[in-house]
Amino acid sequence: MSLVTIRPSGRSFDAAAGTTLLAAILAADESIRHNCDGKATCGTCHIFVQQGRKGVSKIGSLENEKLDSIVGVGSKSRLACQATVLGTEDIEIELLGFSSGF
Repeated sequence: MSLVTIRPSGRSFDAAAGTTLLAAILAADESIRHNCDGKATCGTCHIFVQQGRKGVSKIGSLENEKLDSIVGVGSKSRLACQATVLGTEDIEIELLGFSSGF
């Protein structure tokens, strides 16, 4: 289990290991765009993992390909639909105020 904190709201909630960040965010009643329902084809669930990057799964090839096509991607960028909580450390994410995907 990891404590996930969302910025800018500051809201925190527990997320079980094996849960995607997208599923955890939605279960916590936070709003996040996710046009492709978790298939890593749209990029609308682009987030920044500000702390606890070792607490989420590594970036896979499908996610990496999509991130390469998105404007504004940085070293902390992830797709919430592809980042799985490992339960090893707490995580702080930043929800973007705009849709960076397609």
